Amino acid sequence: MVKKVKLRILFLLAIILSAILSVFLILKSLEKDVVFFLSPTDVKVLKTIDTKKIRVGGMVKDKSISISSEKINFVITDFKNEISVSYSGSVPNLFAENKGVVAEGFLEDRNYFKAVKILAKHDENYMPPEVKEALGEK
Repeated sequence: MVKKVKLRILFLLAIILSAILSVFLILKSLEKDVVFFLSPTDVKVLKTIDTKKIRVGGMVKDKSISISSEKINFVITDFKNEISVSYSGSVPNLFAENKGVVAEGFLEDRNYFKAVKILAKHDENYMPPEVKEALGEK
């Protein structure tokens, strides 16, 4: 082979290897930030309880919120199964019974979830109060 062809092949191999290495490093660094979302039914059918952080979502069961001085306990349901959740901290303003919620944290067992973050969900008709004021709506 001619020296020029060998250099081109070597250059292409270097580019391909660096691209593969870059993709691998990016995926590896993102791996720790991946949080899986499960419903209470998905939690019930898990084969093993893992220590990784997950998100459990569903509706806050009616009359299930219990607030003490340092903890909030409530039940998330998907209308098939339920899971008890314990959370220490302040909850979002949209957090209420019969409303959607996503709790991020760790499973203690199939029936108990220790949350570190609560995310309240809203429907497509929600409009922040600041936007309502700006539009002059009540």
